Amino acid sequence: MIDFACKKFDINDIFKCGLGLTKADFKVMEFLIKNHDKEWATDKLSTKLNLNISTVQRAVKKLHEQDIIDRIQKNLISGGYFFVYQSKNKKTISRVLMSVVHKWVSRVEDELKDW
Repeated sequence: MIDFACKKFDINDIFKCGLGLTKADFKVMEFLIKNHDKEWATDKLSTKLNLNISTVQRAVKKLHEQDIIDRIQKNLISGGYFFVYQSKNKKTISRVLMSVVHKWVSRVEDELKDW
């Protein structure tokens, strides 16, 4: 827990709020971080996490855009391809979240200057 003035924040809440994650997005992120040694297709994530496939697809799209996970293209022998996903390392993910926190601090500083 992080204590800020009159409120305590759980690190998971900071991730959800700072990155704008839904519960499903966070569930996918958390699973991929815990299982970072393996690549996961969206259908497998959907089954494993008991989430609708479209929910998982939206989650991995958002997490990839925020640089939390990697998207890796796998080519099929018969032609075509599919993507698998894997979390980045915790140090990289921490940097992403710290960037969000620094932007928030900067906005607070600007507001205080104008106050």
